[in-house]
Amino acid sequence: MRQTAVHTSQPVQEVTTKCLELSKVVRLLEDPLTATLKERHLFVLQKLLKKSQNGFRLRELTGIAKILNICAEKVKDHPEYTAILCDTLKICRLPFLKEKVSDELTYAKDVTEFFSHMGCLMRVSDAEVRQQICDTVKSFYSCVSPKQLLDGLQPTSPGFRLQLLERSSLAQTLLLSLAALENQPAIKLQLLQTLQILSSTSDANSALILNSRGAETICLHMNEPDPSGQVLLRSSEILLNLLEKGSKDEVTAQLSSMECVISLKEAFFHLLLNGLQHSDLQLRNDLLVITTLIAENPNSLLIESLFAKQLMVFITFPELKTHNPLFGNLKLNYNNEDFNMKKLLLNLVVLMSKDYSALQLFRDSRVMLALLTLVKPPAASPEGRSGLRHWSSIQQEELQLQALVTLATIAPLILDDYMFCQGNTCLLLLLDWCTGQDACFGQGHSSNGTGGRVSKKAQMQHCLRVLRSVTSLGDEPVNQDLCDQGIINQLLGIVMQMEASPDEEDEILLEIKTDIQIILSALCENDMHRKELFGSEGVEMVVHFLRKGADKFYSGLGHNKLILSTVDCVWSCVVGCYTTEDYFLAKEGVFLLLDLLSSSPRSIHGVTLATILELCDNPNTLCHILSWKDHAGQTAPSLLLQLWREEEAELGVSRDHHGGIADPKRPLLSHYRQDTRLLFPANEPSAAVMEISENLRSKIYSIFCKLGFQDLPGLSTKDYMTLSILKRYLDFKVGEVWEEIIRELSLDGVRPITPDQEALDTICKMAEDTARQIAAEQGSILQQQQKEDISEENHMYTEIKSHWKQQELTAKSWDYYVSKTSNYEILKEVKAQRESSRPKPRKKDAAFQPAKHFIGQVMTMEKTGAHGPAGMKVTLSRAAIKGAAQHEAETSTKDPEYFSTVSVKD
Repeated sequence: MRQTAVHTSQPVQEVTTKCLELSKVVRLLEDPLTATLKERHLFVLQKLLKKSQNGFRLRELTGIAKILNICAEKVKDHPEYTAILCDTLKICRLPFLKEKVSDELTYAKDVTEFFSHMGCLMRVSDAEVRQQICDTVKSFYSCVSPKQLLDGLQPTSPGFRLQLLERSSLAQTLLLSLAALENQPAIKLQLLQTLQILSSTSDANSALILNSRGAETICLHMNEPDPSGQVLLRSSEILLNLLEKGSKDEVTAQLSSMECVISLKEAFFHLLLNGLQHSDLQLRNDLLVITTLIAENPNSLLIESLFAKQLMVFITFPELKTHNPLFGNLKLNYNNEDFNMKKLLLNLVVLMSKDYSALQLFRDSRVMLALLTLVKPPAASPEGRSGLRHWSSIQQEELQLQALVTLATIAPLILDDYMFCQGNTCLLLLLDWCTGQDACFGQGHSSNGTGGRVSKKAQMQHCLRVLRSVTSLGDEPVNQDLCDQGIINQLLGIVMQMEASPDEEDEILLEIKTDIQIILSALCENDMHRKELFGSEGVEMVVHFLRKGADKFYSGLGHNKLILSTVDCVWSCVVGCYTTEDYFLAKEGVFLLLDLLSSSPRSIHGVTLATILELCDNPNTLCHILSWKDHAGQTAPSLLLQLWREEEAELGVSRDHHGGIADPKRPLLSHYRQDTRLLFPANEPSAAVMEISENLRSKIYSIFCKLGFQDLPGLSTKDYMTLSILKRYLDFKVGEVWEEIIRELSLDGVRPITPDQEALDTICKMAEDTARQIAAEQGSILQQQQKEDISEENHMYTEIKSHWKQQELTAKSWDYYVSKTSNYEILKEVKAQRESSRPKPRKKDAAFQPAKHFIGQVMTMEKTGAHGPAGMKVTLSRAAIKGAAQHEAETSTKDPEYFSTVSVKD
């Protein structure tokens, strides 16, 4: 047992000795009495490093950090300590060693502080030390296998150092040391490579670099003299990493300063004019990407730094010739890098258009003319035009689509330039080319050319987007110019041609049809002559789309937008022109609108009702509305009243279970307004008035004002209940407005004079009395309905009783008839009764008196008070069925007494 205890305590003594040796080394370096013993210091330190050549223990890192700091201070006067620093940093490349599993958690803070101290060693001016620091940090991101370890020691986990490095200030310290490396370009390049690795592998490191204004620092130093030519490349990579891993807004904010923008401008134009290699062209495009992201920042100084002005000249190159000496020797190779740069420049125009000060640059640089030149169809481009003929067909198509995207944004902003360059003519020619039959088809490789492969749908899609953005402004000269060039008939022909095509509808086709209808609505909305041009062909178009209904409203392809644009097209292009309205009515357009209203979701009820209301100004519309019925037989008034009830249910209006007024003081007030009316500020528009435009009730009321409130077909009791409220909608709404006036006066502390107060009280009482009168009217409607229900129920019971009584009598008569064939005594009794009741024949006419037989049908039944069948007196209608000449034997086979009217005895 004692021997085991000795062996167990031996590692503890080893550890204690090791700790004592490290503490002695630190004391030897710090003690004033031994501070000058340089040779002893170096000997002890070399011995210490030799013992730790397999890696430092985690518990030793605090002492190692102190030793590194002391040596860094001494190296200023004694360069001999440089070798110690370098050897120590080399050992740091090896994985740290742990003696226990819990050491990683126990010494995590010590490791974090050690990394921070390591970064501070960049203050040592020696190039070798700085090189070792960069190499050591880069080694953390590579797999370094540990050397042979002693028993009881294990390397830390691979991600342990990287995780703690993100918590340290190493990245910030390395960034700040960049300013001290102006005279050491090789070390500066190594440091940039290190920062590139740090920023590309960790979001936390990117955030630390940005917190120290790393983007601004890198940008300001990237144009410094560089023999290797790699500093600009590494700097751009770091900036792109920060944009990707860090906060994009923070990066662009740092790069938006005047100094950074000028630095970017110098670097870009240097590569633009002098870059020849493929890597230079890629780097040029990377800088342009960074510039594009800076343009998204509204506080950027691209215009103030004249960077934007110089870029504008190049944006129009080579479509427009320039005499700027800066670009005198500029030539494009029309390779992929030049093509990507051209697309980036066009995208930059879109981003810069958010700054209205850039619009004048667009005008001065003739950007509009360059864009319209790019969008021309291939056949319309002169063969001798320089530049375009060098782009491949795929590249030219992508640039054409990109130019159209750019035009859709800036054409509405510089409309004068658009008209001066005859933009309408150019777009209509392109639209005509898109519908033509030729051998030129889209390749569909562009991000803007989705769905346009082996077709021109992409070009048509973006061309219509430009026309939509231009016409939506409502500028009369622009719209008139389009109409003068025949755009209405051209668009109608395109959409009907597409409908006749066998191609399956997709998202692009639906967007094209929707845009065409939006453009037509914008052109015809306020011009009677254009509505006449829309004419019968346009009516055929909208009727065709209305017939499709709302079955595919939620398809996700855009059918919902197409339905809305169709209804809007009816409102803008048909309503207001009696010739087109009458043709629309003749084509059952109102029937189709009502069909759409009954089958569509609630989201389009408002615009559909508004369109129907506008059509009601035409006297021929009312008879169409009153004669409409859906597939279930529901009439238009019943449908409108149903929509009224659904709208009130959505608003939470208080109603009883019969649909009547539940609160006479608030006959129309919704649940939402009950909660907010006391909080509604007095300086805001009236909630009662604003509510009219926010729901469907006012539109439904207006339609009924056209139809009338009497003699409406197909209404049920529930409909009449709703109609009684609807016809007093305006009175109730006026009462709500007066109530709001009273409340606002109360909130403002205003007390009306006595006559005004009496008038206000009278108005409120009148509104409440009206509501009570309507409630009483609804009660009488319910009572009348209950009486009718009871009457119908009694009539039904009477019919049922008569039916069962007839069946009962028929069954008894049959039983009596059967009993005569089975009981001889009954048969003799019946015969005797017959003979006794038969009248004696006259002597002269006896031979000629025919024997008549009758069948009967029950006419009436009366109770005589007797028991059994004899107590029921039945009256039958009689009809002769046989003559007197028939044989007597035949008479006996079918006894006529089965149908006699005599009482039946038990």
